[in-house]
Parts: sequence; C-alpha cells; structure tokens
Amino acid sequence: MNPLPIDARGKVARHVDAVLGAGVSEALPVDLTFEFSRKTGRIKNFAIDGSLIATLRTDGGLALTVEGAKFFASNSPVFKENCVIPAKDAIPFVSEGRSLFCRHVQWCGSNVKAGSDVAVLDGDNVIAVGIAVLPASLMARFSKGVALKIREGIKGRTVQQVA
Repeated sequence: MNPLPIDARGKVARHVDAVLGAGVSEALPVDLTFEFSRKTGRIKNFAIDGSLIATLRTDGGLALTVEGAKFFASNSPVFKENCVIPAKDAIPFVSEGRSLFCRHVQWCGSNVKAGSDVAVLDGDNVIAVGIAVLPASLMARFSKGVALKIREGIKGRTVQQVA
C-alpha cells in the first residue's frame, strides 16, 4: 500500500511538539527519512542521515532512541525538560541499561510524566533513554522504588566481551 497523502514532516513535527514540548520540532532538519507501514500507510519511524531518531508508538507516544535523544538534547534547549539527571554513583548502572531508582534522581525536568519517554543525562551527554514510571513531582519526593525503566543505554548489557 502507498503512504497516506499527508505531509509526513509536518505530521512528525506536530507529534514531536505535542509529546516533547512546544518548540522541540524546530530542531528537525528538512531532510528527514520516513519508514511507512506497508499495510496502513502510516509513518512507523523517522531518521536523520541514516540514524533512527524515534518510532511512533501506537498509543501516541514517541519511542526515542539514544541517537534521537542526543540530537534533540544538542539542538533544542526546550528538550531538557524531558530529561533526568542521576546521581554520579548510578551513572554506570544506568548506562548499562538498568533501572534508575528514585533515591538516585538528582534533577528531573518538568515535562516528565508517568509513561513518557525520558532521556538520562550525564552533564550534557545522553547516557540512556527510558520510560518514566513516576511523574517528576513524585520522583523528587520518594526515596524508594523505580523512577525510570531504561529501554536503551549507551553500553548495552546484551553484548558480552570475550577475554
């Protein structure tokens, strides 16, 4: 089936603004690459220069990749409100793809809501992306429990090194 007769870039830009905050889509370049569903013609995901940025989820959210989070973090100051900064002792674990607990959250952006995609920062560097279990207001208040379930870290746990 052919793609739907829509302006794909405009649709993605509106979607990014709705999910990540108004003004984040201004960082998107003109030459985005899209992958469409063969059955429905809908946009499945989009990429910049061959790097996958995000996948459009069926529930209306965006599944950001680490590359996508790096792109938005470096090109949009508004995107920082979708980020979390962990304590220094939690950074190695989070970058491996392990969950971030409430007691290790140092700072949390105001746009973080339960179920939203979140980037985890170490200074200005993105070390992981995941899904928030709690909203920003509760992450700061709680000292026990999982705050973020990490989907992808910069050091994947699935790769085993052979000695």
